[in-house]
Amino acid sequence: QLKEQLYKEGLFDEAHKKPLPRFPERIAIVTSSAGAAVHDMIRILRRRYPLAKVILLPVRVQGAEAPPEIAGAIRYADKWKIGDVIITGRGGGSMEDLWAFSDERVARAIYACETPVISAVGHEPDVTISDFVADARASTPSNAAEIAVPDQVELRRQLSDLAERMTGSEASRLQALRERVDALGRKRVLTDQLAYVQDKRMELLHLQQRLGDLANAEIARKQKTFTALAASLDAMSPLKVLGRGYAVARNEAGQVLKSSGETHIGERIHVTLGSGGLTAVVDHIEEARNGS
Repeated sequence: QLKEQLYKEGLFDEAHKKPLPRFPERIAIVTSSAGAAVHDMIRILRRRYPLAKVILLPVRVQGAEAPPEIAGAIRYADKWKIGDVIITGRGGGSMEDLWAFSDERVARAIYACETPVISAVGHEPDVTISDFVADARASTPSNAAEIAVPDQVELRRQLSDLAERMTGSEASRLQALRERVDALGRKRVLTDQLAYVQDKRMELLHLQQRLGDLANAEIARKQKTFTALAASLDAMSPLKVLGRGYAVARNEAGQVLKSSGETHIGERIHVTLGSGGLTAVVDHIEEARNGS
């Protein structure tokens, strides 16, 4: 009935359970100082993780006085932050011997505790209400000690692996840097101080040659275009027409005469021929015929 009641109130809710610290500095144990369980836990804690300090809060673990003592010790350890994690429990026994850890006062003290709590009561088959309320359940007190702290042997192995990996990584990085330095040391700019100047001089000469070739090609293209334009202009020149027997007549004002009506008798005109020219006086004018 009590289990059903506490379940409905949410004391067993997984969302309320707190994670255990990975590397606890202090471990508070709430149990009897006379039982074999506490000695097993201390022995295992010292073997696995000697860095942690173990604080024992001795209480009675069976009888009428046990529940209030256990609950009070849990509240005291939590209030004054005695440990980073609290282990509470006892060794095996009959159901009556374990009854204190199924007491409602102990269950509510565990639930209200801000410090993570490990319940370690009896043996594997033994189950108490504190097992359901605690943040973690251990099958035995010895198992609680194993859950509470990491194994120093495993930690040393992990640290050794990390150190080896870091050493290998740094060695690889240093080797890469050494090879880079060696490669830089072999460059011509360092082995021959004038090599850089010589290389740039060669580049400059090459660029000058290219610019010269481009300039000559552009000049040749322009000359070809000029020759073609000159030939076209020469073909269209009026002098070519005059060379074939035609002439150009101008009045005294220098205007080209396009028809006989633009002059009068007695006017002096200048006639340009294919070769040379002459000045004449108009003594006769012929009118245009048939519009020509």
